[in-house]
Amino acid sequence: MAENISIPTRVLGTTDGGLPVSALGLGCMGMSEFYGRRDDRQSLATLHRALDLGITLLDTADTYGLGHNEELIGKLIAERGRDAIAVASKFSIERVKGAYARSINNDPAYVVSACEQSLKRLGVETIDLYYIHRVEAGRPIEEAMQALAQLVNQGKIRHVGICEVSAETLRRAHAVHPITALQSEYSLWTRDVEGDGGILDTCRALGIGFVPYSPLGRGFLTGTFSTTDHLDDDDFRKSNPRFQDENLVANQAIASAVSRMAEQKGCRPAQLALSWVLAQGRDIVPIPGTKRIEYLEQNTAALSVELTPDDLSLINELVPRDAARGERYNVEGMKGVNS
Repeated sequence: MAENISIPTRVLGTTDGGLPVSALGLGCMGMSEFYGRRDDRQSLATLHRALDLGITLLDTADTYGLGHNEELIGKLIAERGRDAIAVASKFSIERVKGAYARSINNDPAYVVSACEQSLKRLGVETIDLYYIHRVEAGRPIEEAMQALAQLVNQGKIRHVGICEVSAETLRRAHAVHPITALQSEYSLWTRDVEGDGGILDTCRALGIGFVPYSPLGRGFLTGTFSTTDHLDDDDFRKSNPRFQDENLVANQAIASAVSRMAEQKGCRPAQLALSWVLAQGRDIVPIPGTKRIEYLEQNTAALSVELTPDDLSLINELVPRDAARGERYNVEGMKGVNS
């Protein structure tokens, strides 16, 4: 099915010429950790398939596998060349091996050092889109932005991004140097960015592209979760509040509604959920993550699902904005979110 799909281009940001990318990107985090065992051979095959399908935006970060994920993307670049890939990476979350606990670092000297290390792991001279992964409490955002502006001037990064911030912080950051894209969780069960004057409105007022991660609700919207017993012990969803006990049971209503609507549209639940995100605006480029070719192809086929205004209205009725039960992360994971 995915073979016959032509992936259109969308442009992130309206300043600095913007960053043209495929309308659907690929989140690579799960290829290294958080979602069970990793298999580099399988992941590389999936990455190659993504490029073959026309996906150009690959999303990674220095904290994913503590450098492993960037090294994996670096192998792909070495095998396929640089031109067809828009590399997005991130800095600021510091962790120790084998631990989920993190600290946030936006110190300007750290920004420069982290970028240099990412460039080496990726094997590139320039990172296309470099995000502040989380904002450090108590440190003015302007400090990190000034360091990033210098990296742009030096040609080490092309565009600046930022993740999971408040509208106020976004405006302050953008005043120092143009922000090309904001990345935040966004899906049918996570709609915090919506609302008058919210972060999505602010992005549009400033000409900033929006990159939703976890557009499938960490897999929940695929309709395959009635329990977490099948997950590996180190899968972080086992400790995620939305997948716990009463919350998991309550959230089944969301997955069921998505599945019913998907059946009516003749597509898979994941494809319906993705097509809903894609339909929220041409300035939006979701990055569903997977390490399997099968799911990559299914996700890409979401581009062929057409939702009418009536479809969108019905989906919003079936899954209200505040339908989900439970926080998006545990306390540790919420560090730096909405700062």
